[in-house]
Amino acid sequence: MKFESILEDFNSALWGHHFIVPTEVAEKFIDGDNRRVLCTINGQHEYQCALMPDKKRGFFINVNKEIRTKLKIKVGDNCNLSLKKDNSKYGLPVPEEFIELLKQDPEGEKVFHSLTMGKQRSLIYIIAKPKRSETRLTKAVVIIDYLKENNGALDFKALNQAFKEAR
Repeated sequence: MKFESILEDFNSALWGHHFIVPTEVAEKFIDGDNRRVLCTINGQHEYQCALMPDKKRGFFINVNKEIRTKLKIKVGDNCNLSLKKDNSKYGLPVPEEFIELLKQDPEGEKVFHSLTMGKQRSLIYIIAKPKRSETRLTKAVVIIDYLKENNGALDFKALNQAFKEAR
């Protein structure tokens, strides 16, 4: 579904740059708690995101700095958006290194899948960020070991410390 929206900034510590999605558009993609979509901006860049409720104007989707820089868009720019339902398991690409680790570690897989989908996505994002396969694998192992040691309790500050200790 295609529509136009203006890039805005909430100017808040929690939410940043975003596009407003009209309620009548957003409702076509919402299935219970699942609000995951694929958004294409100006026909140039597709990314996975979520429709977030905005009490005043319907819904919004976030746009990170990397995407804004790549597309050379700034606050106030009117953009053409296209949304499709995201039917992927996690709502973002999963590195092959992590998939293999979960296959080889049933206990790790169980504790990872005991987390909320949002926490799973956050951890997958951390694993996927590095360019080098070796670095992605190291992050994946540290995360799974951390989760197993802490019975699935996730504290990002403590996890960051585990990354430092793994170096």
